[in-house]
Amino acid sequence: MPELQQLFDNNVQWSESIKKDDPTFFEKLAKQQAPEYLWIGCSDARVPANEIVGMLPGDLFVHRNVGNVVLHTDLNCLSVIQYAVDVLKVKHILVTGHYGCGGVRAAMQDKQVGLTDAWLRGIRDLHYEHYEELSKLATEEERVDRLCELNAIAQVANVSHTAIVQNAWHRGQKLSIYGCVYGIKDGLWKNLDVTIKGIDQVPAQYRLRKRD
Repeated sequence: MPELQQLFDNNVQWSESIKKDDPTFFEKLAKQQAPEYLWIGCSDARVPANEIVGMLPGDLFVHRNVGNVVLHTDLNCLSVIQYAVDVLKVKHILVTGHYGCGGVRAAMQDKQVGLTDAWLRGIRDLHYEHYEELSKLATEEERVDRLCELNAIAQVANVSHTAIVQNAWHRGQKLSIYGCVYGIKDGLWKNLDVTIKGIDQVPAQYRLRKRD
């Protein structure tokens, strides 16, 4: 596969650089997976989870999709959350959007993208919900970036509404959900200050009682 040779060469160099710093790194990595963090982010190729927060393989459990969306009907995302919370016992869920997100921008327009239009429907709804606030911003880029923030905040709420997370809180498991946004233009990761650490922070209509 000559078209992939550069990637294979890059992999060898990467592996050697890791082993140079820690000769037993991959040996230890193969024995266990014990991350404390679950990253829920966008599929955008410019948003590499581990590199953004300076972590090595094994430090982050990662789920990515277009627009960093958490849907109560998405078994893929829910399975990741369930495994991370119930099996790996992560302590922190990092919902991370990014400025200039193409998915968010598409949800603000009437141009068809394809199947992705259905996936982004929730962000489109969010756009109209906050239309008055967004319309006061001077430029399209400002409106897109603000909706990127609002979307990350909404997905934090969606994570907290899951039975998976609420059952973890019911059994006394320490688990926090954070909303963050990444700036592609400056490489900085920003805390949106919407952290949820317990069921008492979840609106009453979304709270689930402890199972008998």
